[in-house]
Parts: sequence; structure tokens; C-alpha cells
Amino acid sequence: MRFRFILSETWTSLRRNVPMLLSVMLVTFISFLFIGASLLTQAQITKAKGDWYDKVKVVVWLCPDGNSQSANCSTGKAATTAQINELQKVIQQELPNDVSQVTFMSREDFYNNSFVKQYPKGEYQGRTLTAADMQDSLWLKLKNPENYRVVSEVLSNRDGVEEVVDQRQIFEPVFAILNRATVATGGLAVIMVIAAIMLTGTTIRMSAASRREETEIMRLVGASNWTIRLPFILEGVIASLAGSLLSCGALALFVKVFVTDWLAKSVTWIPYVDQTTVWLVSPILIVGAMVLSVLASSIALRRYLKA
Repeated sequence: MRFRFILSETWTSLRRNVPMLLSVMLVTFISFLFIGASLLTQAQITKAKGDWYDKVKVVVWLCPDGNSQSANCSTGKAATTAQINELQKVIQQELPNDVSQVTFMSREDFYNNSFVKQYPKGEYQGRTLTAADMQDSLWLKLKNPENYRVVSEVLSNRDGVEEVVDQRQIFEPVFAILNRATVATGGLAVIMVIAAIMLTGTTIRMSAASRREETEIMRLVGASNWTIRLPFILEGVIASLAGSLLSCGALALFVKVFVTDWLAKSVTWIPYVDQTTVWLVSPILIVGAMVLSVLASSIALRRYLKA
């Protein structure tokens, strides 16, 4: 009987306060959309780092055929077999505690296995490149990636070496931008959550004020504090639940359209978040919205429904 009464009161309140409930739903939707975007951005960073850092190597780019800005390649000739063998010998003798694996990659292998995958059909900055435009290289797997500078100092000035590059230097600016995006969306999310709490509290308080006579009658006939408060709390929870579900749907649609169906097909060498990631984030958004609604409603009701 009491449960049926609470549901009846909640339904009555929902019908009476549709405009205010829509505003709560909208601000919850926007707030948790930003929170979800922040969580997905951080998940993207973590996914990319986990995939890339495991594959990252130090690349020793050998002198190419033709002009080069490196003094080591002033002859304009590609590194010779003798120079390559000498470099591998230096790595074995001087860097045995730093380098765990050395792989020679010819320019043909690099073009077919790496360059074409990153730039389909070999098109780069308006030009169509071939294997002849590439250069040979040595790919070093370090035992400790933090020792990159030691490896670079030993190999940089050797004959036949154009440049020593730590691949992490390529990715760090990307991660820095994504981290800033996470902070920005997180900051906006915090502001919107505060707005959602205030709006939810105000809405529930106005709903309670408009039904003050009813609540007083309920108190006089012996209704408990929770029996009086619960319909108002459920009112806010339902609105917040609807808003959070909309935000989860919007995130799933965004990932499907812009990430899975477009970006993942255009740039194939980056691992992306997917619908599974959205489903993992969704419970956090839904539960978070409901908990914040309960807190906001409980605080607001203390003013009008004091124990």
C-alpha cells in the first residue's frame, strides 16, 4: 500500500512539473556527456599508449641516396654494407646492457610494411613516393626505454648514420594534446555537474513548496519522513536517469559515426575506443547521475521537510 502510494505521488509530481523535469534532464544530459567524453578521451590515451609504447623502438636512420642535411652523409651515398656491419658491431660491444634486439630494415621492407600502411598508395604531401625514396634503417628494442639518450650519443656521429630517433618523441605531442583535451572536458564537466546539482535541488525544492499543504497533511496522519521525501527524490532520479541514458546514447552514436565508421577506416595505424568502451563507461555515468540526484534532492528537501 505504501509503495503504491509513493509511486502514485511520484507520477503526479512528474505530470505537474514536466518543464522543470525536462530542464533537469537536459542539464544532466549535457553534464554527463562532457564527463563521458572526458572518460573516453582518457581511455583512448591509455589504449594508444599501451599499444604504441609496447612497439616503440629507437630507429637509426642510415644515410640515403642523394642529399642529406647530416654531416655524416655528405658523400650523398647510401650507407654501405661495411658501415652497417660496423654499426651492429658497435651496438653489440658498447650497448649490450641497453639494446635487447637489433633489426635491419631495408628501404623496400620499410616502404611495403610501414610506409604504405600509414600512407595508402604511397601518397605523402601531394607526392607519390616509392621504395627508392626511402632509406635503410636499424630498429633497436631497448631494455629500458629511458636509456634512449645513451644509445643516441653512442650512434649519432657514426659513419653512415643520418639520424637517431626515439619514436616516443613522435607520439608525446599527440598525447599532450589529448591530455589537454581531457582536462578541458573534465573542467567543463565539473562546472556542468555543479549546475546540474543546483538545478536539480532547485526543481525539487520548488516541487516540494508547491505541495507543502499535501506534505503537511501527510505528516499529520503519521507518514514518516522518508515516505514524504521519497516521491520527490524519485522525481529527480527519474529525470537524471533519462538524461544520463541520453548522454550514453549520444556517446555511442558519436563513437560509431566518427570513430568506428570514419576515423578508424581513414587512419588505420591507431587503436581506437569502440562500443565496448562506451558500454564500460555507461554504468559510471548512469549511477553517477542518480547518486548526484539523490544527494541534491536530499539536501534541498531538508529546508522544507525538516525532521
